[in-house]
Amino acid sequence: MSTATEAVPQQAPVVPRQLTGARRAADVLALLGDPVAAQPSFLIEEAADTGAVRSYRELRRRAFVEDQGLFDGSDLDERDEDPRTIVLVARDLSGVVIGGVRLGPAMARPDIGWWQGGRLVRARTSSSSNGVGAALVRAACARAEAAGALRFDATVQTGTHRFFQRLGWETVRPVEVAGTPHVLMRWPIGRIAQLVAATKSDLGPLLQGIGPAGFIGDDGAPVPGSDLVAACDAIVPSLVERDPEWAGWCSVLVNVNDLAAMGAEPVGLLDAIGARDRSFATRILSGLRQAAQAYGVPVLGGHTQFGVPAALSVTALGRADRPVPGGGGRPGDAVRLTADVGGGWRPGYAGRQWDSTTHRSGAELRLMTKAVKEAQPAAAKDVSMAGAVGTLGMLAEASGCAAVLEVADIPKPATASMGDWLTCFPGFAMLTAGSRELRAGPAQSSACGQLIEGQGVSLRWPDGEVTEAVAAGVTGMGAA
Repeated sequence: MSTATEAVPQQAPVVPRQLTGARRAADVLALLGDPVAAQPSFLIEEAADTGAVRSYRELRRRAFVEDQGLFDGSDLDERDEDPRTIVLVARDLSGVVIGGVRLGPAMARPDIGWWQGGRLVRARTSSSSNGVGAALVRAACARAEAAGALRFDATVQTGTHRFFQRLGWETVRPVEVAGTPHVLMRWPIGRIAQLVAATKSDLGPLLQGIGPAGFIGDDGAPVPGSDLVAACDAIVPSLVERDPEWAGWCSVLVNVNDLAAMGAEPVGLLDAIGARDRSFATRILSGLRQAAQAYGVPVLGGHTQFGVPAALSVTALGRADRPVPGGGGRPGDAVRLTADVGGGWRPGYAGRQWDSTTHRSGAELRLMTKAVKEAQPAAAKDVSMAGAVGTLGMLAEASGCAAVLEVADIPKPATASMGDWLTCFPGFAMLTAGSRELRAGPAQSSACGQLIEGQGVSLRWPDGEVTEAVAAGVTGMGAA
């Protein structure tokens, strides 16, 4: 972000304007319990009209062309013409634009979650501009993350390097822009690591000693002395309470996927339902029965209790002559993601739950769930609530190694951001290791990474840069 600020100013009280609906500064202060506090001297907003953009570009021209001489005549470039470029501006209380910054996808198309910020500027003559630079940078970081970015870079002038460091940015390396020394910096985005820590990090100490040798931490468990594989999953109570039919469908989906990841053919389901009354239990069972019919798996029985908080878990039984382990990979193995990118976000769960299954025929669903059994890869795991990267971290951890994902090669729905896609529950998605290609009907399959020596998961970007997504083992359970 080439910037016209020369030092870190003393920041004034700032209340950024909400992107989905602005509030007056006094109203926000009142909500915070301080209605008599002094109004902030400026507000940050997304430029919604050409006038604001023109004012921002005029500030840029004065700073980068007239004052600093970085550009000859104009600093406008192709990023200004990209319709995806977002401009954030700072206005003083009279509505005058006193600063701005632009940000957007770094690549022409498609957006793979790599964003860049730049052309940060503030008016030097405005008495309200103290703190504008820092506020604009923070707002840009928040906006990029909200758009699903997993990498957010900026090239900054050497004079503002420390300013960005104090705001939490990381230094990458020196670069040159317009013949002038700059520093490439990166905003640390911990979305994947935070999800992994919240969903899986405590499993190791809890589950020590549980699971058959070679299958510790797997999606299902081979039953010793037989060809049976058992899997069990519970649905989050809040989901059961909020959307009982969908919860019933998901209870079958997640268990069939667990068996599928082991290369097992499902043979039956057992359910355990807690409900406040018969009507609520009927709604859960409606979704469960529809899914069981779609996947062609009989419900063998179970347990139902009324007068209790909403609860739902399902146990699935399957058969596999050669169960596929989750920890069978080795350094050098290719990583493949096979995912059904059809469908869309489940209403009410945008960015969190991708519904790729309810619109599929039974034949299509069964083609997908048989893919691992037919391919017999070295290792397989279905993508869980830890997201695709977190699940790959579990596969790598169980295999005693690390993994790197080629971001541009990941199969992804066009309507999902990369940040959402790699952290959501995707319906049907399998991660496998080894040379075997999965043929999974309507699902897309792509070799998009590799197992390597070490620990954790990294993301490799089209320009060769590598960013850390998960630092070490996901569960702490170690190699299987």
